[in-house]
Amino acid sequence: MRTWLDRSVATPGGRRGKWLALAAWLLAVMALGALAGKLGEVQDTSANAFLPRGAESARVNTELEKFRTHDLMAAVAVYTSDAPLTDADRAKVEADRAAFAKIAEPGQEVPPAVTSKDGRALMVVVPLSGEDQAVLADKVAELRTVAAAHAPPGLDAKVGGLGGATADAFTVFDTLDGTLMAVTGLIVIVLLLLTYRSPVLWLFPVIAVAFAAVLTQAFTYLFAKYAGLQVDPQSSGVLMVLVFGIGTDYALLLIARYREELHRHEDRHEAMRIALRRCFPAVLASAATIAVGLLCLGFADINSSRSMGLVGAIGVVFGFLAMVSVLPALLVVAGRWVFWPLVPRHGTAPRTGGGWQRVGEAVAARPRRAWLVSLLVTGGLALSALGIDMGLSQSEWFQNKPESVVAQERLSAHFPSGAGDPAVIIARTSEAQDVTKTAENTDGVLDVTTVATTADGKLTQLSAVLDGTPDSQAAKDAVKALRANTDALVGGTAAQSLDKETATARDLRTVVPVVLLVILLVLVWLLRSLVAPLVLLATVVVSYFSALGASNLLFEHVFGYSGTDWSVPLLGFVFLVALGVDYNIFLMHRVREEAQLRGHRQGVVAGLSGTGGVITSAGLVLAATFAVFAALPLVAMAQMGVIVGVGVLIDTFLVRTVLVPALALDLGERRFWWPARPAAAGPAPASRDAGADTPEREHVVL
Repeated sequence: MRTWLDRSVATPGGRRGKWLALAAWLLAVMALGALAGKLGEVQDTSANAFLPRGAESARVNTELEKFRTHDLMAAVAVYTSDAPLTDADRAKVEADRAAFAKIAEPGQEVPPAVTSKDGRALMVVVPLSGEDQAVLADKVAELRTVAAAHAPPGLDAKVGGLGGATADAFTVFDTLDGTLMAVTGLIVIVLLLLTYRSPVLWLFPVIAVAFAAVLTQAFTYLFAKYAGLQVDPQSSGVLMVLVFGIGTDYALLLIARYREELHRHEDRHEAMRIALRRCFPAVLASAATIAVGLLCLGFADINSSRSMGLVGAIGVVFGFLAMVSVLPALLVVAGRWVFWPLVPRHGTAPRTGGGWQRVGEAVAARPRRAWLVSLLVTGGLALSALGIDMGLSQSEWFQNKPESVVAQERLSAHFPSGAGDPAVIIARTSEAQDVTKTAENTDGVLDVTTVATTADGKLTQLSAVLDGTPDSQAAKDAVKALRANTDALVGGTAAQSLDKETATARDLRTVVPVVLLVILLVLVWLLRSLVAPLVLLATVVVSYFSALGASNLLFEHVFGYSGTDWSVPLLGFVFLVALGVDYNIFLMHRVREEAQLRGHRQGVVAGLSGTGGVITSAGLVLAATFAVFAALPLVAMAQMGVIVGVGVLIDTFLVRTVLVPALALDLGERRFWWPARPAAAGPAPASRDAGADTPEREHVVL
């Protein structure tokens, strides 16, 4: 079985296997490539895609489908002036209302404009269809064009409301995938050029990643279309960044080992077969850890978190498959010249990672001091997480305020804050009057009106204007009171915010322990130890909290965010723990291999020296790809990109470089590898001493 597995792993590097691997991938891409472009067709952009499954606000959205007006979504045009409104102002608004009637959903009336109590603002509600968000975005754009045209001096018009906010979000997500792909690809290419110093070599990992990306999108589409996999725009965007990041990481590891073997073997096919056999266990364990860690998000209640986990796992699988099959085949077909001008010659001595050798020896000289200082630094950063403010208001969802946010601010300044986005109450028609009276007497509710009744007359939809913006604590308290005082279902933006917060806290308590347990089991299987996996897992958790604290400092003092989105801690934890263990797997797999030949102390130093260049380069690439999110207009995605990028850098340059080796040395061989019996150090082969059998050492470090 072991012999068969070794042969299968090495097949893409063989004389015939390389053509079989390339043919298989080419046929798959040709057969399924057209499906990759259809991923957008199955994306769920409804409000429920970002809500907890089974939440009351999600049930309200489902119940609304029973009403004749279930697909209506109000856009709100608000006209404001610093001075009292004039007759010219009112004439402009009335003319706009007539024009709005031609844009509104057919058969729906545009009500007369409502004047604010201070006489400085007018509000016009325009019913639009929310069934097709692309059409909705076009309609909102038409409304904004009409409202901005021919305004009297001093009168300013903005279009927002739920319809405007939905249109703005759709516009952001509509260009998200293309932007992420372009920017991520450019960053990866630049970093690969700097890493390899070759005008050609960078192209091969990019081609392999492109193969993986096509099949990832195709299979994600198939799972969404026929297996009920939920895909939202956010998870679709993260998917491509994840494939680029981890795919490039595995490519760096494989190419580093292949390059080393080319110094030792004249036949490039033999060099690739050996490189694949040596790096495959670490790459497999890494991919399994990340994929299983992401799959643990399937236990989350929030649909968008579950979607990101399940979709991300598909990307990890295809990124792994591409890097251990199509990339080796491409490199072997091309030959040694792809490394030009630094072509590895058979029989020559590879350059070794002298800098990392010195770092390892310095850590080994005083390991206890090294890990204490590391903990002091990471612990200091982690303390900054104690002051983190959770939650973003609606006006803070975007890096730059879209028009819908400005419109909401204008509404809140002149009208009841919840006037443009009231709470939705679904009650049995027989109880509608009682529910209305109870709601009117509830603190934080200003007005309750009847909106519609289902065709069978069993359900009635009520609209409740709350005294507070939809994402304010006052509005959430009012929703809690409505739910406590009535049997009716309460939904709307305020209820959705409340349900998200409650579900996020539950998801953290549920998903985090599952992720830690699963990753621990993978590490135990890989390292054949109990203590070493616990130590590695503890260091990754320390790295996460230090990244959370460091990111909080950046959010407050650099980016100017007033809070952190509720989704960031959970998603950041899953990504950072899985990716952080990824680099520890590369390091400790090599340390275990070296320790069997050199003994524990020298094995740790040699393992750090051997993996230093490739892991550093991989960490920089992965951090840079996730840092792309920082430039996105959505604050939640920007924050997730920052925390993952910062965490990867901390893990690459401090935790994996100093903390893990120092703890391994301070604990000693018997305790660190317990219960496995420490391997007796045999005489190291001459080729090892010369660096010829240390695959990752031949790597250009940035």
